[in-house]
Amino acid sequence: MAEQQPTSAVPRWVMIVAITLGVLLAAGVVTIGLVGRQMHNEASQASKAAEQARRSGPLALPPVSAPKAESPECAAVLAALPRELAVDDSGVPRRKLTQPAPPGAIAWGDAQHDPIIVRCGITAPTELTPTSRLTNVSGVDWLPISQGGKTTWLAVDRPVHVALTVSQEVGTGPVQTLSRILGKTLPKQEVFP
Repeated sequence: MAEQQPTSAVPRWVMIVAITLGVLLAAGVVTIGLVGRQMHNEASQASKAAEQARRSGPLALPPVSAPKAESPECAAVLAALPRELAVDDSGVPRRKLTQPAPPGAIAWGDAQHDPIIVRCGITAPTELTPTSRLTNVSGVDWLPISQGGKTTWLAVDRPVHVALTVSQEVGTGPVQTLSRILGKTLPKQEVFP
């Protein structure tokens, strides 16, 4: 009688199940990767669309205390502001404000530039004290207040307070332009008369 050799081979059905499970696992990983990439692309496109909407169309400005916004001094400043503001070697156009727009406010901005906002006749902020560190730009004393990626420059040596709010990525061009305009339209006075 012939001796039977023990077989160490894996049964065929186990091999088929193992290969099938491996293929299904690989297909699942590829599918998850493709779906994840598509979701990331959709989220990126939605983010870009939201950014585009934020940088175009009428700009909503929250109201602030501006008791002198309709003063003759503010009227003179606002009338002297340019239609286009020079920023980084490009002209940034004025941006419409949502209605009702706060008095004494003007903004510039486009798809490539965050809003640049001027408000005239505002109340002095609590940050303005006799010991505040001021910055002189073209003969105008400014109180810079930085917060949340933006800097608000507050002109403090004129008959009305004028605020310029810009992204911290913007250079000093807008504050220099506004300093020249304030120097021509409003007389200099003591910060704390």
